Amino acid sequence: MHNIKVLIPDLPTAEELLPWLRRIDAARWYTNFGPLVRELEQTLAARWPAAVAQGGATSPLHVVTLNTGTAPLELGIAALDLPPGAEVLLPAFTFPAVAAAILRNGLVPVFADIAPGTWQLTPELARQAAQRRRLALVMPVATFGCPVDAAGWDAFVQDTGIPVLIDAAAAFGNQAIGARATVAFSFHATKPFGIGEGGTFVTRDAALAARVRRLSNFGFEDGLAREAGGNAKLSEYAAAVALAQWRRWPERQARRQALWQAYAPALAALPGVRLQQGYDGGALPATLTASLPLPAQVVADGLAAAGIQTRRWYYPPLPRHPAFAPYPCCGPAGDIHLPVTEHLADHALGLPWFASMSAQQCAQVVSALREILEQARTPATSTLSMEA
Repeated sequence: MHNIKVLIPDLPTAEELLPWLRRIDAARWYTNFGPLVRELEQTLAARWPAAVAQGGATSPLHVVTLNTGTAPLELGIAALDLPPGAEVLLPAFTFPAVAAAILRNGLVPVFADIAPGTWQLTPELARQAAQRRRLALVMPVATFGCPVDAAGWDAFVQDTGIPVLIDAAAAFGNQAIGARATVAFSFHATKPFGIGEGGTFVTRDAALAARVRRLSNFGFEDGLAREAGGNAKLSEYAAAVALAQWRRWPERQARRQALWQAYAPALAALPGVRLQQGYDGGALPATLTASLPLPAQVVADGLAAAGIQTRRWYYPPLPRHPAFAPYPCCGPAGDIHLPVTEHLADHALGLPWFASMSAQQCAQVVSALREILEQARTPATSTLSMEA
């Protein structure tokens, strides 16, 4: 039995949902782009909770809500009309949904390494890969909710002509929307802006947004199926949860921010513990992973004995999954070796972090982790630095 869970979802209560459910009752409109879905999209487009990318993109945002967090990836790729068998670069250190979305569109995933500080695929790493392979698309990931460099990816698109679709599944509230790169968010229950299931595709390209919306509704336009689409629309009930969650968002973020300001420095002060870099300007992690000086499983076992649940997020790396093992890797040296990914696979561990976590629980995690590290009597530095 774990006394401290690694993650506890935080969704609106039944009482908080009631006003929105009554609106559904009154309208008798339950799906197919109903009034709550339209209100949600307009609200997010007008008040997106992240700064505009550096350099200032002034064109309006187009928000397409969808029924899962994977749908923005799959439909975002489909809307680009890439040739069958084209190669798509993505980080090896991420969730399988990204690679699966590529394969389900008839494309080939190419696995890249990540930067040692941010644990992300960067524009610089993508440029190196583009010199060695003929890439049709790049899909960076806002790992654990840490925002990627929107301005840097805009410049990558401008310089190379290769489109970019950012998987910002866990980065709602953190990720800026640039001028050229498109962004996919997840509203899964475990995400900071959780509604159960759902997601959204966000872009400044009106035509691309329109095509994603059409693909989400069987390809219909003017009563005719213009192309082979599917059904990925967000229901009015899911929109009700999202609108209720939006009302709670400022208070939840303030509570998480106050907790993080005490928790993160205490963890980072432990010998050999490295936290992911890039949480600047008020950004907060969705899930908290630390790089440790000991094998991750050793620490996980020790924390479990203390009643603390952990999770080895993104373990194993994608190339080690049977579904993705046949596909190529493109490491920094142009070979199959992905040194930062492999190091994190062995040393990264997800620690408890959720909105309702107490200061006492944070202190318990820090204390238990300190005791495990002290008992191991290992050097405070690892063989591969996780610093930028």
